[in-house]
Amino acid sequence: MKAVVNSPICPLMSQPRSNCELADEALYGMVVEVLEQTTPGYWKVRTHYRYEGYAPVACLAIGDETAEEWAALPKKVVLHKSFCDVMAAPKVQSWPFITLPLGAVVAVTEAPEAGPETGEPTGWQAVTLVDGSEGYVRASWLDTYYDSPIDLPEKALRQRLVDTAMLYARTQYRWGGKTPLGIDCSGLVSMSYLLNGIVIWRDASIKEGFPLREIPRGSMKPGDLLFFPGHVAMYIGDGRYIHSTGKAGSDGVCFNSLDPTDDLYREDLDKKMTAVGTYF
Repeated sequence: MKAVVNSPICPLMSQPRSNCELADEALYGMVVEVLEQTTPGYWKVRTHYRYEGYAPVACLAIGDETAEEWAALPKKVVLHKSFCDVMAAPKVQSWPFITLPLGAVVAVTEAPEAGPETGEPTGWQAVTLVDGSEGYVRASWLDTYYDSPIDLPEKALRQRLVDTAMLYARTQYRWGGKTPLGIDCSGLVSMSYLLNGIVIWRDASIKEGFPLREIPRGSMKPGDLLFFPGHVAMYIGDGRYIHSTGKAGSDGVCFNSLDPTDDLYREDLDKKMTAVGTYF
């Protein structure tokens, strides 16, 4: 059985209870597979990127028919704001009935709203939510939803991956997180790829069955991933990388360097790098 996430952020817990380790977060509009229904209040689910955890039932719209209907609708993703209010009417004086994070998915069934007199776009986009209700968001805050890898030349795609990771700059560190409210190291790189239609493993490792392969350290280019024991970063060029770290003094998404002459150099990571992975 399938379900659709109908909460802005659905925590995927490591155990079927709230006071345990957060394994992951599924975002609004994602379709998940229900694996077990044995625990009241929490059901075990698997995401489309093959990660598993226990989701609060209240965060899910459950049923194959619901999931199929949602999957059939044209989508857009929240990309150009950290958070996006869905308004009851196409005006700023309206009231927001849900606020979605970067990476959330909405259905778009109409062109952007046009003014009654000029016919020119007003800047509002009508959207449909998982429960069938309708609302409005700023059209400029949404972008193309990719359910397969974006078709771009290699150099352009590498830059796009880096630019996507940059959207999370200065986000606090949250174990298991992957939104601007808090994100961990693998959450940062996996979301940067996922928002471009590329599914990689959500943990800090190169896993068989996912489109990353190991390359020599000297071959790294922007968009490639740097692996350390229990940690992963994205190389952005000129010896620097972006990553989310819980290290005191950094405490989130920041920039460091592999160049010993750079003020951002971190010797502890440089010396412990275990692999470089590339999609290309």
